[in-house]
Amino acid sequence: MTRAEKHLWKHLKSKKFLGYKFRRQHPLHLFIVDFYCHKLGLIIEVDGGYHNQTLQQKMDEQRTLLLKFQSLTLLRFSNEQVLLSTETVLQQIEQKINEVRNKKNP
Repeated sequence: MTRAEKHLWKHLKSKKFLGYKFRRQHPLHLFIVDFYCHKLGLIIEVDGGYHNQTLQQKMDEQRTLLLKFQSLTLLRFSNEQVLLSTETVLQQIEQKINEVRNKKNP
């Protein structure tokens, strides 16, 4: 795991985050995602600098479409966001959890 992934994992592991179980480096379809909550179908990806390259961005778009096609929700954050704005990242994750939860239980 990268430094940013380790940092975020401290907040997600052991059901610390809103009581939801997250798995790290979880296989889904043809991919391994950084963090995954099965109960919510929520994927969290933490991207390094190489994700700014044009080819990688196209590959990420295709991957995102395939995962969303499977009714999964995906959040992406950069390493910098996780390390420098942790509270904002956690707020965005909480907001997405609430959206997904409300969609599943209207």
